[in-house]
Amino acid sequence: MRITKIGVVGAGAMGSGIAALAASAGMPVVLLDIPGTDDRGKPARDGLAKAVKAKPAAFMDAARAALVKTGNTEDDLGLLADCDFIVEAIIEQPAPKQALFAKLETLAKPTAIIASNTSGIPMKVLTHGRSASFKSRFVGTHFFNPVRYMHLLEIIPTPDTSPEVLRWTRVLAERVFGKGVVLCKDAPGFIANRLGMFGMVRALRLMEQHGLTIDEVDALTGPLLGRPKTATFRTGDLSGLDILTHVAAGLGAATGEDFSIPEWVTGLVKAGRLGDKAGGGFYKKTPGKGGKPTVETYNWKTGEYGPQQKVETPELAMLMKLPLPERFAKLKELQGPHFEFLRAHLAETSLYTLAKTPELAYDMVAVDRALEWGYGWDVGPYRCMDFVGADWLRFMCTERKLPEPRLLTQAIGSFYKPAGASEGFLSNDGSYQAYPAIPGAMVLDSLKRTGKTIEATQDAALVDLGDGVLCLEFRSKMNTLGEGVLRAIHSALDRVERGYTGLVLGNDDKRTFTAGANLAGVGQLILEGKWKDVEAGALVFQQTAMRLRESPFPVVAAPHGLTLGGGCEFSMHCDRVQAHAELYMGLVEVGVGILPSGGGTKELLFRFSEEIAKYDNADPFEALVRAFKLITLAQTSTSAHEAQKFGFLRQGDRISMNRDLLIADAKQRVLDLAADYVAPPPRVIRALGAEAYGNLKYALWAFKEGGMASDHDVHIGQKIAYVLSGGDGPARDVTEWDILDLEREGTLSLLGTKETQARIKHMLETGKPLRN
Repeated sequence: MRITKIGVVGAGAMGSGIAALAASAGMPVVLLDIPGTDDRGKPARDGLAKAVKAKPAAFMDAARAALVKTGNTEDDLGLLADCDFIVEAIIEQPAPKQALFAKLETLAKPTAIIASNTSGIPMKVLTHGRSASFKSRFVGTHFFNPVRYMHLLEIIPTPDTSPEVLRWTRVLAERVFGKGVVLCKDAPGFIANRLGMFGMVRALRLMEQHGLTIDEVDALTGPLLGRPKTATFRTGDLSGLDILTHVAAGLGAATGEDFSIPEWVTGLVKAGRLGDKAGGGFYKKTPGKGGKPTVETYNWKTGEYGPQQKVETPELAMLMKLPLPERFAKLKELQGPHFEFLRAHLAETSLYTLAKTPELAYDMVAVDRALEWGYGWDVGPYRCMDFVGADWLRFMCTERKLPEPRLLTQAIGSFYKPAGASEGFLSNDGSYQAYPAIPGAMVLDSLKRTGKTIEATQDAALVDLGDGVLCLEFRSKMNTLGEGVLRAIHSALDRVERGYTGLVLGNDDKRTFTAGANLAGVGQLILEGKWKDVEAGALVFQQTAMRLRESPFPVVAAPHGLTLGGGCEFSMHCDRVQAHAELYMGLVEVGVGILPSGGGTKELLFRFSEEIAKYDNADPFEALVRAFKLITLAQTSTSAHEAQKFGFLRQGDRISMNRDLLIADAKQRVLDLAADYVAPPPRVIRALGAEAYGNLKYALWAFKEGGMASDHDVHIGQKIAYVLSGGDGPARDVTEWDILDLEREGTLSLLGTKETQARIKHMLETGKPLRN
């Protein structure tokens, strides 16, 4: 079986999102919807158009919308006949889905996998009346919205689903869609929505009982607990209050449990206050001074909106400074309405999770992954329970006069336990079993627990991936590239040169590969007037980049998430990049008043000049213009696909759709290169000199005249133009080090200006760029 074409029925937010993700991965897609009244193909085309224009973007590369063929479900159902995987994402009612499956049974090829994106309808209801062959190829696939960004995919096999179909569905999910797969039992709400909705409903009720406000509850149920900033009510506004009440009602009807929503919430729905899509729900924005919107919060007691209140107390401030395990432990002791609410919410949701896990999931690891991947929690419910302790949960059972869930009774001390060099977990049958690895993944923390660490400092760790491949993990704050990290890179390169096959630069961080150079360290040196140290540091940074390029063995970067400044520069100097699809890469140095001087300016100049030199009669100045725009506008990619278009990635670089598999993919890339590896030769290009420099300076003048650049912006731009032109003399041949020297001189000159120093200070204090 091989999946080469995908069909999606239903072009709403979910269906078009699935189609966009599949097309982003390079898959041809058929996207169908019900016929329109006047234009029968319009609903599907509109769904695709919305996906192309969506914010945040549904496509990783909007040009890949060309891979999606649209149609309607009456005239064009036959387009699905040659699809290998067909997923329905139509109205959440059994009858329309059953009718669609009856049609698909007659026209889909006999090997096609048929899937439903239902958020809770039992699989046995959906397959009622279908043949044994159809049932063997049927599986539930519950995506989360927005499809591109939510890592979780719940897969719900039925007793009839064949092992081969389940295996290929999982391969598609993990490799093409890039999802973290959790296998669920066929129970109402599956795992994430059943537990997540229970937590939402209980937060509403406990807020009323403890007399808290919406602002207070969101302050208590977000980052404080290791959960997203959207917390409880902001999440509700994003999802839609109508969706919230509909799902809660459905779960209540299907389970017989209390998922009732307070009347004031249903009142908001009746009044059309559905959340963000309707201009307001629990929160709403109103025009403020200077055009900046003001956020107002709904007062559930009075039924009126009022100014949003920032919730700040000494206790909350103290907790936020603690590591998450210590934070949870401290929550058990603190007094006052905020902490009474938190203890009640934590106790009720934990005990519910313990009671329902055997019904919903095959193991508790699936529960933790579902909430981490589907709801953005830093750690799942069972990790949180270990933070507060099983004994405290037993005390909560006694205090609330509730029966002790079986899993809690069976827990010996904790739910997760060290198991030799690995980790074990409490299984549904009460025994402790080995932690299940994600298929194909390499997790650095797991390797370190098994003694694979070769070197380690506060700033970096060198880990043995096996087969002669090492991985250097940056672990400074935001993985910034300070003196300690640079030393670690050289040490790693030395070690590989003494007898290993190659090196990967990568880490397990969920959000950041590296935020670039250690700006705080540079700022401190400037403050102390240690200019020779600043200059020496700039040279070492460049030497490090060039050593990554010139080493006699393959070096592969595995960037993901934030990959800024020096992180982008180091990646570009590696032999190959194995990037995660969600890559926010750019040379953003102008934001702090300098130019890319770790080889970034040089590399773009050489890369684009070499590319354009392949074509007869091409204007070499266009290479400079392309690099100049990327650098002066600090353009940052919104995906690896866009990074490839910008030129940060080359055609030979590869993209991993799944973050979990990135390190393993990068290791394989090293092995692919190693067999016949030869270090790249030195490069020489023609620098265009004074004529190019004059043209770029004119463009800067035009920007300033148009009010789009400050005097200091122009000054920075002129330094960049000077480097890209190879100086202001006649055209000449230049080596990489000729341009690197100009890079370094340009940045040192800018660091001496009060405007650049002000930009650095502002960035360090606020995290935002200063335009001065």
